Amino acid sequence: MASVVFSSTSPSISRPSLNSKSDGLHPRLSPSSSRCHVARCSMYDSLSFNNGSVPPCIPIINDRTLSGTFSGTRSMQSGIGKQDSRLRIFSGTANPALAKEIANYLGLELGKIKIKRFADGEIYVQLQESVRGCDVFLVQPTCPPANENLMELLIMIDACRRASAKNITAVVPYFGYARADRKTQGRESIAAKLVANLITEAGANRVLACDLHSGQSMGYFDIPVDHVYGSPVILDYLASKTICSDDLVVVSPDVGGVARARAFAKKLSDAPLAIVDKRRQGHNLAEVMNLIGDVKGKVAIMIDDMIDTAGTIAKGAALLHQEGAREVYACSTHAVFSPPAIERLSSGLFQEVIITNTIPVLERKSFPQLTVLSVANLLGETIWRVHDDCSVSSIFQ
Repeated sequence: MASVVFSSTSPSISRPSLNSKSDGLHPRLSPSSSRCHVARCSMYDSLSFNNGSVPPCIPIINDRTLSGTFSGTRSMQSGIGKQDSRLRIFSGTANPALAKEIANYLGLELGKIKIKRFADGEIYVQLQESVRGCDVFLVQPTCPPANENLMELLIMIDACRRASAKNITAVVPYFGYARADRKTQGRESIAAKLVANLITEAGANRVLACDLHSGQSMGYFDIPVDHVYGSPVILDYLASKTICSDDLVVVSPDVGGVARARAFAKKLSDAPLAIVDKRRQGHNLAEVMNLIGDVKGKVAIMIDDMIDTAGTIAKGAALLHQEGAREVYACSTHAVFSPPAIERLSSGLFQEVIITNTIPVLERKSFPQLTVLSVANLLGETIWRVHDDCSVSSIFQ
């Protein structure tokens, strides 16, 4: 059974009341000094939607939502009823567990929404509470099934627009089609730009995305995009492990991820950097050629934005072991886990596979080396700062 980590991405922040603006002295999100704990998985009752139950997933619990100083009911502690707030959080069916954690962080309940599918597969959405004049955030990653979840997000946006919401923010923890961000051959589509146009034309005023595959995807939107990073969550967890900083080396699984790996290494005690040179033979196929850098006798931390079929990262890990790496850790924000990813990741190449819950991990996809961290506090804090007109980039400074 995979381990579930009580992530501590955000400190105990005294949340201002949700129906008033702050005076500009909003507290910053700073690294937490608390340690991460591991607990056994236990099943929970998933959120009920009118279109059916959500498949069983590995539950992600944030320890700060359980503590007395961070109970996730700030609005009630401040004496402000939820009905008085102009902030609304709604969840699609793609990742309701994450949306519920985000709402808990903000001291809110998820907005009431009816989502169902007709017999022919068409999607029906109805908001079951008023959002007129409200700041609405729709939490819906476009993870597999990507087309279903994307269409559901578009219809949710349209429903909010027609219900006279003041601002509509699409919170997309995982942005599908992000890899189709350029033409590598003739007569190819740029699907990332198309999806950006669809979200904009549906009526969204803003997009909040986590770890886009490439930064230029932000430029495809004609509306503001807040781009947050999952690396602080992973860094906090790695900092809790007893690994000597002199033994660490951060590895980029391909040349395209060097900038991401370099930034990660700088925050991880300025660890040295290594690069796996690969030659891709086709979509979802990769062949490792050689290694740039020294990993002999070191603990290698492989960092990437997503793990899909795990071909790239698994072949990279095999090369690292051949070059004398003592242990190999795989770290990624998005766990797409398309077959045969589970077989590759659980084959013994990795000491631990560390991911976040931007995409729900079904229980049948768990394996002993898997650790899931929660990004709920990170997204919740970002949502509050967007709502309160505060700086988002200061979270990562």
